[in-house]
Amino acid sequence: MAKKTIPVRHDRADQTRKNILRAAIREFSAHGLAGARTDAIAESAGVNKALLYYYFKSKSGLYEAAFEEIASEVAERTLAALDPRHSAGERLLRAALNHFDRILTKLEFQSLLQQEMVRLRRGEIGSVPILVKKVFKPLLVKFEETIREGIRSGELCDLDWLQVVYSMLGANVFYFLSAPMMQFALPFNPLDAVAVEARRRSAVQLLGTALFTDRAHGAKVAKRVLADMPMPPFKKDQVWRKAV
Repeated sequence: MAKKTIPVRHDRADQTRKNILRAAIREFSAHGLAGARTDAIAESAGVNKALLYYYFKSKSGLYEAAFEEIASEVAERTLAALDPRHSAGERLLRAALNHFDRILTKLEFQSLLQQEMVRLRRGEIGSVPILVKKVFKPLLVKFEETIREGIRSGELCDLDWLQVVYSMLGANVFYFLSAPMMQFALPFNPLDAVAVEARRRSAVQLLGTALFTDRAHGAKVAKRVLADMPMPPFKKDQVWRKAV
């Protein structure tokens, strides 16, 4: 009988740990490492506060574990967009669209990422090593492999692979960061659903034209990717708050 109860106990412990991490991600993304309250995390997770220290030893340990959890999720989803069943060019367009949608909808990760960037500018390493290990390095390796494969096959133009990455992802970042200012220069709000959908579509269409040796082929690939990956629902006010 004892052997049968062990898996149940492990399952419960794993679920408790996951509940704590999800609550911690919400609290840290909203208030930062310094402002987050462990009491609030425990209450949200439905556990005794002592369990937080049992599993994670300290508040900073919990923060690092929470950051690693959400960073791993982001990396997993991005790597999934680089599915080798598709051509190299299509994988890049899917990854670019995945990145756009991540900024649009994964508000907790965006908030934590921005907090880490602020800490880094202050000279604090913080959780940047986790971000580099879980997200930046594995994705850069995959991007380089994909772009070089596309160049060798003749599908993609012979371009510097890192510049392609900067162009793919940098345009998405700039769009959301500049939205609060651009609303005063444009005759529409850049974060209205119609405007976001148009920018999302245009970003992929531009890449299909700019990166592919055969523009007609690139346009077809862009159209297919947009059809396969419809725009996810989002809340404008939340995107606005995280983009500021």
